[in-house]
Amino acid sequence: MELVNTVTELRYALDTFFFLLSGALVMWMAAGFAMLEAGLVRSKNTTEILTKNICLYAIACTMYLLVGYNIMYVDNSGGGFVPSFGTLIGTQGADADHSLESDFFFQVVFVATAMSVVSGAVAERMKLWAFLVFSVVLTAVIYPVEGYWTWGGGFLSEAGFSDFAGSGIVHMAGAAAALAGVLLLGARKGKYSKNGKINPIPGSNLPLATLGTFILWFGWFGFNGGSQLMVSDFENATAVGQIFLNTNAAAAAGAIAALLVCKTLWGKADLTMVLNGALAGLVAITADPLSPSPVAALIIGAVSGVIVVFSIIGLDTWVFAASFLVWLVLKNTMGIRVTEEEEMSGMDLHDCGIDAYPEFVSVK
Repeated sequence: MELVNTVTELRYALDTFFFLLSGALVMWMAAGFAMLEAGLVRSKNTTEILTKNICLYAIACTMYLLVGYNIMYVDNSGGGFVPSFGTLIGTQGADADHSLESDFFFQVVFVATAMSVVSGAVAERMKLWAFLVFSVVLTAVIYPVEGYWTWGGGFLSEAGFSDFAGSGIVHMAGAAAALAGVLLLGARKGKYSKNGKINPIPGSNLPLATLGTFILWFGWFGFNGGSQLMVSDFENATAVGQIFLNTNAAAAAGAIAALLVCKTLWGKADLTMVLNGALAGLVAITADPLSPSPVAALIIGAVSGVIVVFSIIGLDTWVFAASFLVWLVLKNTMGIRVTEEEEMSGMDLHDCGIDAYPEFVSVK
């Protein structure tokens, strides 16, 4: 009996550590999003986009701790539509495979990831405080409710919906929330001419954007690998290895596919499209990084890399409707878009009062 208890405790400790390590890798993705977005905005908006990223992470951690985790997982009925509403993270079950606190930490960094997707989509024209208010609502209520419908055992889970690591629950949720905001916010000034011509707005720092992509690629191993939930036996440890292999293969194939499409269409390589191709492969394989063979993972990544170049947009109607409503309320109350003068002078000066690159500011 003593030997059995020792083995059980070792497995508990190992799986808890696996959760914490995976969560730490996913937390590092916050840095990846910050660097990617900072590299792809113009220099006059760099401080503001970095402020959004650090604040949204702090807000997500706080709101998910206070109410979000409870809404998503605690005391909910199986197959339901409306979750119970409570506070904090509940209590540890006697037969748990890992600590409750490690489970919360692993889950909360997913919430921040979903909100980070919104940050990039509304960059350079969204009021900082409107964005932060929306961050509170999404991380405290919108994401936890749709998370309950799926991972929390709600009606979508009961209907057979499956999302291994959050391709839809996290990334599509963030994309749908972003799309709702963008439709109400409008495009950046100068992005489209009156005749409908699309005008590229290049980023200020492509090395930074590339670094951000590599950080996201690295963090994704925790995102997908940790979603196996266990590593303390032969079957689960082997599965985690397969997940790492497939995750890496899909990202690589997505980047290559995007590169080849760019070469075919425009006769040259487009770095931003290659970066997006890698990210598209990562998002796509996240739906199920375990089941596909390595060749299938390559195909999934390649198809995703092609799709992202042609900008085929997906949309999650659960999240979209709720997010559209919140954005609409914010637009009609505090407003969500900065003035034209503020957009021209840059968000750094208006919202933060400091430039990220002061050496480029002329002093009279």
